[in-house]
Amino acid sequence: MVAERILPETMVSPESGEQLVRGVRPFTVTYKGQAITVDQPGYYNPRNEEDAVFVGRDMEPSDAALRELKRRVDGLPAPNDIREIRAKLKLSQREAGELFKVGENAFDKYERGLVEPSGPTTQLMKLLSKHPELVDELRK
Repeated sequence: MVAERILPETMVSPESGEQLVRGVRPFTVTYKGQAITVDQPGYYNPRNEEDAVFVGRDMEPSDAALRELKRRVDGLPAPNDIREIRAKLKLSQREAGELFKVGENAFDKYERGLVEPSGPTTQLMKLLSKHPELVDELRK
């Protein structure tokens, strides 16, 4: 288990040189006309809303919101969806990467939400999810 890093309560802004204070503010993520508002942790300037710094895991809420919007709007599978499709196909992450020709570590990155699969990879996942018997055809 990795220990959670304790962040200081304040830091100096690299842009303005002013003191920033650790806190959480609402932040609205928009994508193709859809929106989700999240609680965005970070360092904020009390006098200037635009002066902010995000460190460590601060971007996780907004990244997750963007993935959810892309899932809703474009049908892009979320990391859990990708994991479920791969498991349904009875493939290890390495086998899936080789089969889909995306590299042996790609599915690890997709399933951790670090990288989004390309459009063709997404389409192939959807097709194989509906027709898992086609996996054998790809193996030939």
